[in-house]
Amino acid sequence: MEGCIALKKKILVVDDEPDVAFTVEFTFRDLGYDIEHVENGEKCFEILEKATKKPDLILLDIMMPGMNGWEVFKKIKENPSWENIPIVFLTARIDHAAENAGKFLGEDYIEKPYEPKDLKERIMKLLEK
Repeated sequence: MEGCIALKKKILVVDDEPDVAFTVEFTFRDLGYDIEHVENGEKCFEILEKATKKPDLILLDIMMPGMNGWEVFKKIKENPSWENIPIVFLTARIDHAAENAGKFLGEDYIEKPYEPKDLKERIMKLLEK
């Protein structure tokens, strides 16, 4: 029954590493989540502007070429149409300042490498709210 509830959930992965998107898709495949991947902030905004259904959650890398994750986060939260989309930072950046800022600003802060089971549990908990 749990999979039926999640069928309509959409996660947007904003990360310049294709392996991350593949892992996320593999992790949530059995729940029927719709996973969409873009490799930078500019493409994230293209998706958000064109989307008929907003993502239920955004997994956002911090260190990306061009616009970094902090800038993407700020721009998303400044837009009234997108400001309520939960954002989870998923990043290789492991310094305490970034972690504290990420936990304060976003819904969660997950460091790479991560355990897929841990990622799944944390994301599912957020999406059930």
